Amino acid sequence: MRVGITGVGTHLPECEVTTTELQDRIGKLPRGLLARLTGIERRRIAAADEYASTLGLHAARAALTSAELDPGDVDLLLFASASRDMVEPATAHILQDSLGSRAHALDVTNACNSFVNGIDLARSMILAGRARRALVVTGETPSRVMKPRVTGMAEARQAFAGYTFGDAGAAVVVEPVERGGILDIDTETYSEHWTVGGIPGGGSRHPRGDEYSYFTGDGHRLRGVFETIGPSILDRVRVRTGFEFTDYARILVHQVTLPYLERFIEVTGVPKDRLEVTVTSLGNMASATLGVQLHRAFPYLSPGDRVLFIGLGGGVSMMTMVWEHS
Repeated sequence: MRVGITGVGTHLPECEVTTTELQDRIGKLPRGLLARLTGIERRRIAAADEYASTLGLHAARAALTSAELDPGDVDLLLFASASRDMVEPATAHILQDSLGSRAHALDVTNACNSFVNGIDLARSMILAGRARRALVVTGETPSRVMKPRVTGMAEARQAFAGYTFGDAGAAVVVEPVERGGILDIDTETYSEHWTVGGIPGGGSRHPRGDEYSYFTGDGHRLRGVFETIGPSILDRVRVRTGFEFTDYARILVHQVTLPYLERFIEVTGVPKDRLEVTVTSLGNMASATLGVQLHRAFPYLSPGDRVLFIGLGGGVSMMTMVWEHS
């Protein structure tokens, strides 16, 4: 059996905030600092009454429309996101209540790799005969974990990664296909680096306290880890599939900042003309990044075109997925 992606949808909040506006809000820092360090010009921010499930719901409906399906045609619903509405219950249930489906529903979370992990899990369950058709959804609201104010450069450095964030939703339909489909998936995990960055609050370690509710981390250390593990996993994909970078119509890669992306290109040799650059106008959309890029590329793909997904996630993990348009 071949399993592939047959429908894609995304949703972006209406509110747009420039990096200049964001810097003015958070405190007195050198003028233009965030824009220079990130290369991000603007990003979308969810409204007060929009949640992770809200962004995911709009994207899910768009993906079903793209695949010419109704909610009742899906028997597996995965909410695969770093963001969620609440600790319990799973956000998949909140989403499903609004969507109207009766599918088996659960959450999948692995930082910025959550969405690709969700697609991998959906494919595996279909191949195992546990599902016929899956809807994989992410709704990312990382703007909620930006530290609202900083008092100086030391505090700004610790909170810096949070100021790259933008909000978005994305969804895909995953089901059996006659040709093409998902050809290859690979993962690399280095969990000894889990302390490099994250949101410590909300779990059993720090159940309460605003000081734990904001994203903090060391971007330089995280970048160093990815530079170490990135080339090896891409070499394995090349050897296993026989595909060179030029054999892909598009290469979708998680994007944190523009300098980070440029360094990734330098280290890996990925051709820039194969990329969908979203970071400058939408920021770091966490796990929704690859879904938004796929949606942008989807109308221009033809049957037989291949797409390489490259996911980077805190924890830390790296994922690749090779998909061929059916």
